[in-house]
Amino acid sequence: MDEKSGEYWDAAADRFDEEPDHGLREPAVREAWAGRLKGWLPDTPADVLDLGCGTGSLAALAAERGHRVTGVDRSPRMVALARAKLAGTDARVVVGDAVQPPVAAGRFDVVLVRHMLWALPDPVASLRRWAGLLRRGGRIVLVEGRWGEAAPVGISAAELAAMVRPFAAHTEIEQLAHDTALWGRPVRDERYAAVVRVAPPRRHSEIVDVHLILRRGDRVLLGRRVNTGYADGLLHAPSGHVEAGEDVREAVIREAYEEVGVALSPEDVSVALVMQHRAPGGDARIGWFFVADGTGPEPVNREPDKCSELGWFPLDALPDDMVAYCRAGLDAYRAGERFVLHLHEPGDTIVHDPDAPGRAVALRPSGCSTMAATNAVP
Repeated sequence: MDEKSGEYWDAAADRFDEEPDHGLREPAVREAWAGRLKGWLPDTPADVLDLGCGTGSLAALAAERGHRVTGVDRSPRMVALARAKLAGTDARVVVGDAVQPPVAAGRFDVVLVRHMLWALPDPVASLRRWAGLLRRGGRIVLVEGRWGEAAPVGISAAELAAMVRPFAAHTEIEQLAHDTALWGRPVRDERYAAVVRVAPPRRHSEIVDVHLILRRGDRVLLGRRVNTGYADGLLHAPSGHVEAGEDVREAVIREAYEEVGVALSPEDVSVALVMQHRAPGGDARIGWFFVADGTGPEPVNREPDKCSELGWFPLDALPDDMVAYCRAGLDAYRAGERFVLHLHEPGDTIVHDPDAPGRAVALRPSGCSTMAATNAVP
């Protein structure tokens, strides 16, 4: 029988509390765990998720301290015993997989897990998933160890500290093997608790690009990329990154002069659309597309090390050998869209593929209707 199965634990449930540290039936053992738990959990009432809660012994201690407890266990029999043990409290216990518990993300202050992480097929992925269940400032409390002396199994404290390091703001390890009151007997293997305070999510940030739709009647200016390391050989509108201290309009005016020698003033450019874009396998960025009249002096290739040629192309019959998100931006502009998502999935091509799934999604502003498919030059 699979030791990780709900059937196994159903069969073990009625004898589970016979272990001193499972049932906490002895007053000294119960008092020892209550004291430790007090130090691991917040001082004020908090939402505590006890994963793999078993018969609910630790959940009961947390509930007695006024915490709002949710227990999850994959064994229906364990859940039944835990509900009986927690009767008279506000705690709830549900049947579910502790790795992917049936609870909402960002809902808890504490995720409490005892003697389970070591048995999971991918403990690092499980830890990351549990971190996502926490509110900002939350913590994961793990009671783990390396059990046995001749052939130990489990996770050492050093190994666990390395697992949580990428997302932990602070980790405190508390050795427990020496405290015989916790186990109801002397133990010689490694047993510990880790209180992992999860770092808040990084503030969302994205690169900001600017793109120039330079129009000469019904045609637009495109350049062929070369020696850039990204999308070389493909056509793209004049474009670049916003630099420190610039606003997006200043940036597109600078890029127009640097790339194609077109001198524009602020009055010459208008916003065409804003697009959030993600390259295949890359991070998202924001692209501002501006439109300007290109009937003045002929543009020149001022960056031949990055652009092999310039050309005018019909806006209503654009070539396929374009960077996909630039093509999507120009198509959206023709359709009168103003706010667009274009998020590639892994495996998508950088080049525009007319037979591939469309990734452009228009976001309609409130109270605005779609403009005509052909746009007047500003």
